[in-house]
Amino acid sequence: MTISRDSAETLALQALAWLAANDDLLPVFLGSTGASEAEVRARATDPVFLGAVLDFLMMDDAWVIGFCDDETIPYDRIMQARAALPGGEQVNWT
Repeated sequence: MTISRDSAETLALQALAWLAANDDLLPVFLGSTGASEAEVRARATDPVFLGAVLDFLMMDDAWVIGFCDDETIPYDRIMQARAALPGGEQVNWT
């Protein structure tokens, strides 16, 4: 199943809101991106940044499971959304 870019952006915004509400995970996200909270707010509508949010989330299965369970989203939807955003295209090296 493929999802539209608009749907992908919406899901990534949900993920960003989930991260922002997570007192333990938000500092990890900010540290790994080097972004401040103000920069996160300013770039929340940037599709490239939203792709980075999903990349971060997919770094740990526990984070994927936590987000998807909290939001009642199928686990594979994050990967599908990532593919619909800039930089998420599957690379063919042949």
